Amino acid sequence: MSAARPRGERAEHPAYGVLRPVTATASVLLADNPSPMTLDGTNSWLLRAPGSAECVVVDPGPDDERHLTRLAGYGPVAVVLLTHGHPDHADGARRFGELVGAEVRALDPALRLGGEGLTGGQVVSAAGLDIRVLATPGHTADSLCFLVEHDEPAVLTGDTVLGRGTTVVAHPDGRLADYLESLRRLADLAPGTAVLPGHGPELPDAGVAARGYLAHREQRLAQVRAALDRLGPDATARDVVEVVYADVDRALWPAAELSVRAQLEYLREHG
Repeated sequence: MSAARPRGERAEHPAYGVLRPVTATASVLLADNPSPMTLDGTNSWLLRAPGSAECVVVDPGPDDERHLTRLAGYGPVAVVLLTHGHPDHADGARRFGELVGAEVRALDPALRLGGEGLTGGQVVSAAGLDIRVLATPGHTADSLCFLVEHDEPAVLTGDTVLGRGTTVVAHPDGRLADYLESLRRLADLAPGTAVLPGHGPELPDAGVAARGYLAHREQRLAQVRAALDRLGPDATARDVVEVVYADVDRALWPAAELSVRAQLEYLREHG
């Protein structure tokens, strides 16, 4: 689950079904599942060091046999990693793991297939790469990012940082306090660390992107406070959405309401 495509923007994307190299170690295959919540679709990432026969697949995406079969064709696959359990990232993971004969690893035990779990600080060594696991809860409780420190450092961010727009804090599973801390962790990455997101185009610098997200969250919190001052203490999350997100497509208001609930919880916790 992610943020919205700007109004009027078309869902078409030139990379559907085509593996697109992005860095010396990362290529992306875009799933054909565009929606207001997935932007152009889910980015399924293939990681491999130059010269490696095997690859690592991050987020096989939805349970779409055509997409999974295409993805499998770029194997052999050493291991499958999941950034989090939302269906647009993980629904196809079990089928894909069976298709390519690879373990599926995730923080959530329910998402794993024949492999051990993932926790922050671990290093997954596969396909000639050392991939560091970063615990980045907030969008969801099980959200992870994967840092590839090769010749061109990059971080795979799932829905924690998107290539366009901002993400949803999926309350109650997602918590704003956790999310802000995760963004600060990404903001401290080395300058020039590229963002390889779960949706949207890649970004040149994770620190710049994360600091922009932090500023946006502070702005939204200020808007929520102002809305509460105007509406009174009995205002519901929906009431706040109608004020703060008045200029946003109403189709996105249910998702916005999740973020507002997370913001209200944060404000209660922090006075």
